[in-house]
Amino acid sequence: MFHRLLSHFKHFDWVVFGSVILLVAFGLTVIYSVALGSGEASLLNFKKQLIFAAVGIILLLLISLVDFHSLYSLNAWIYAAGIIVLILVLFLGQPVRGTRAWFEFFGFSLQPSEIVKVIMVLALARYFSAASYKVNPLRHLMITVLMAVAPIALILWQPDFGSAMIIFIFWLASLAIFGLNRKQIALIALITCVFFTFSFFFLLKDYQKERILTFFNFNISSLDKGYNVAQAIIAVGAGRMFGRGLGFGSQSQLKFLPESQTDFIFAVIGEELGFLGTTLLLIFFAVLFYRLIQWIKRLDNNFGLYIILGTIILLFVEMFINIGMNVGLLPIVGIPLPFVSYGGSSLIASLILIGIVESVVVHARHN
Repeated sequence: MFHRLLSHFKHFDWVVFGSVILLVAFGLTVIYSVALGSGEASLLNFKKQLIFAAVGIILLLLISLVDFHSLYSLNAWIYAAGIIVLILVLFLGQPVRGTRAWFEFFGFSLQPSEIVKVIMVLALARYFSAASYKVNPLRHLMITVLMAVAPIALILWQPDFGSAMIIFIFWLASLAIFGLNRKQIALIALITCVFFTFSFFFLLKDYQKERILTFFNFNISSLDKGYNVAQAIIAVGAGRMFGRGLGFGSQSQLKFLPESQTDFIFAVIGEELGFLGTTLLLIFFAVLFYRLIQWIKRLDNNFGLYIILGTIILLFVEMFINIGMNVGLLPIVGIPLPFVSYGGSSLIASLILIGIVESVVVHARHN
């Protein structure tokens, strides 16, 4: 048993693991800074995130021990379980700000949509690795549409526009790598327009609509509906080169910046650690993505290859949208910064995904 574990961790990709641990540590440091600077004596969010990180890392290590090939045969059951949980949360979930998207357990919250993102990575990886996409591509397109529509519709019903949008973009990007023709692009454009129009008028809450309208209306006052974006941009700019120091960011510590530990944590990093801090954060992400891309070039197992490709797409999209929100390039849609933002469901789901990637890497090296 000991020799098996020794062999397993000998084949472990410690660069991937190390970059992820550094990102998690980065997030914990900033969450601690915000809590301490704002006078939160109990440091409750920091302590919770510390527990989430410990649980997520343990799950990462345990999942890496499982042969990822077993996920291929269990894929349909895993997908079905994800859909069932999304249905259950609509009826049994704890309502927060008009959104029923969380289960409550002993003071901790679980957001199923974050776990479903991981399930979608596995589901599409399994489908694309088994299907000959060039043969009858329209049929394959419609099958993947059906695979994506169920979780997206249920998540919008909560409603959680941000998570639904992430799954949609992930599905679209996964299709794009196969080279869509003009008819398929036109069909997807039509589906997208119908999807977002219906969602905007019938599923989104008023505050969610305001976030989107604010982004496209540049005349809205920074003291009115554009307040959140304005404060985030001010925070990022105020940090300059070296930042104001941990715990000394006026925008975050004086609570001018809303959701400073979640949606706008990048703005806190920009204010307190400056350009150097944000650059260091982006370097950690760059090392992670570079290493994952290197594995795509080495793998000869399609299922494992698509798992890693899906992981890259999902994490990059979430990172890009979160940072775009913080600097005013994208509308505010409530997307956390992977591994960094406060939130147990997002952190644990991301670490589980890295655990699956490590399983792919270990078994590729064994072969």
